[in-house]
Amino acid sequence: MAPVPRTAPYAGPALLSYGFRPFFLFGALFAGVTVLLWMPVWEGRIAIDTVFAAVDWHAHELLFGYVAAVVTGFLLTAIPNWTGRLPLAGTPLLVLVLAWLAGRLAVAAGGTLGWAVVAVVDVAFLLMVLAAAGREVIAGRNWRNLRVLVIVAVFAAANIVFHVEAHVRGEAVLGRRLALAAIVVLIVLIGGRIVPSFTRNWLVRENPGRLPAPFGRVDAAAIALAVMALAAWLAAPEGVVTAVLLAASGLVQAVRLARWAGDRTGRDALVVILHVGYAFIPLGFLLLAAAAATPLVSPSAGIHAWTVGAAGVMTLAVMTRATRGHTGRALEAPASTRAVYVAVVAAAALRIAAGLVPDHVTPLLWAAALAWTAAFLGFCAVYGPMLLRPRLGKG
Repeated sequence: MAPVPRTAPYAGPALLSYGFRPFFLFGALFAGVTVLLWMPVWEGRIAIDTVFAAVDWHAHELLFGYVAAVVTGFLLTAIPNWTGRLPLAGTPLLVLVLAWLAGRLAVAAGGTLGWAVVAVVDVAFLLMVLAAAGREVIAGRNWRNLRVLVIVAVFAAANIVFHVEAHVRGEAVLGRRLALAAIVVLIVLIGGRIVPSFTRNWLVRENPGRLPAPFGRVDAAAIALAVMALAAWLAAPEGVVTAVLLAASGLVQAVRLARWAGDRTGRDALVVILHVGYAFIPLGFLLLAAAAATPLVSPSAGIHAWTVGAAGVMTLAVMTRATRGHTGRALEAPASTRAVYVAVVAAAALRIAAGLVPDHVTPLLWAAALAWTAAFLGFCAVYGPMLLRPRLGKG
């Protein structure tokens, strides 16, 4: 039997030949520039013509701008592997990219367009992604991965809640939490696949011995407890029950991570960074448990352990690895890539510290923002040429 072709004949720009290319590049560029812009907005020195309050604009554009772009790039790259079907490319991919860009422009000009127009334009992107991804998963009868799309659907619903809540109440508290909860569940599900898988592959080849534990009861319990803890956090972010569930989930997630043999991967930064990124998941649960139990701990520390730490580090880890692999490069981390990793981990540590040490919040926020910007613009500088050019060996 002839093998299923992995790519369709395509003669257009390399940027539109595969979903990861435009969404990783534009998403990273947007993340770096937006956070650098955020600091003078936070200090009140400049204003954005948006319908959102400043904090909501910041949260929305990182969650539904940056993270949504990377999730889309990941899905459009993973789904062909899941289903054996051809990847989205060319004009259909361009339509999705333009829909994402339209959302960013609409949010930035919300004061002129009005909240309803902004909501419709912005929400349309994730709904289009769901339609495209769902069609491929169903056509490929890949029922196992429908649950991933269910979480993406919750993420899309959170965007709707965000817009309505911001308009009605002036602040999108529930929308922010629901979006973050969906992202954490996605990392718990997808990270729980790729971290032990890539670790196992490297160890078998480079460092035989103890391997990551296979998926078992600990993993199932970690996923179930994470969902329960997040549901409690959504309903009542403070209180004893929520604190206990969050703490228990954090401890089980830490045990889960320890079972993946990350301590044996020190020679490969591409693998190590996956373990470092996932470590911010249990840390976020534990910090939010402390915040739920006592007003002495700000929830900002736990929230940013998940956003800057888990989401920021894990997405950069996936983007660098996927870009190298899908453009024909060796799966290795040169000095430039390791510098990007150091910068994003530093950004996470500094941003968490800003939530724990309020007396020094301004310098810590600036340091975190500059480290974040260096990481994502550094990714663009190093990986942008790879994303813009054809795969090596393809002419």
